[in-house]
Amino acid sequence: MGDGFTVVSAMRHANPRAVTLVFSGYPEMREATNAILLQTDEILVKPLNIPKLIELMTQKLGSPAQVPARMTESVATILESDREKITMEWLTRVRSNPDLMRIPLSDEERAGHLPELIQDIVCRLRRPEKKPEHAKSSSAREHGRSRRKQGYSAALIVDESRMLQVSIFHVLQANLFRVDFSLVLNDVMTIADEVDEQLCQAMAAFTEQLPSLVAA
Repeated sequence: MGDGFTVVSAMRHANPRAVTLVFSGYPEMREATNAILLQTDEILVKPLNIPKLIELMTQKLGSPAQVPARMTESVATILESDREKITMEWLTRVRSNPDLMRIPLSDEERAGHLPELIQDIVCRLRRPEKKPEHAKSSSAREHGRSRRKQGYSAALIVDESRMLQVSIFHVLQANLFRVDFSLVLNDVMTIADEVDEQLCQAMAAFTEQLPSLVAA
């Protein structure tokens, strides 16, 4: 479903007047893809009758449907509005990881850092200049310090960061009908770079020696 959705959305962006037919081997496709239906002229399921397909194509090309203008949003706006969905997606992945769940924490203790990290990503996406240097993230560094106190290992922090990227991209995939395709590729690369930078800053704080240990 995701791959077909990507192609359909890209087609609609490139040529809103294109006749778009989706051919699927799953009869439940019609009920399961309301989002795709917003951008598709027809969904066809197997078995496919070739003469009827030709008739349908001729009909659609002869009188194409008027496709309403698609209201697009920036990736930054989608991340900001769906921050809670990203958090819930991330928590679901964390709960399925036995190593992470061995550390007894509440949901707030596990995910309390995410809103600020996501906001850092939003700010980076909205930054007009394309400077190579990264902004210092106080939330990322505090996250690293907190995870050390909570008993995390470096590997677990890396796992959490990987899950954050996956959760963000999964939420974006579910919102492809809202995405401005002219910016999405650059924004995806920016997200990956920013999450990696947050991880680097968190790890730097995680490995810092506590002042009491230095004094000892």
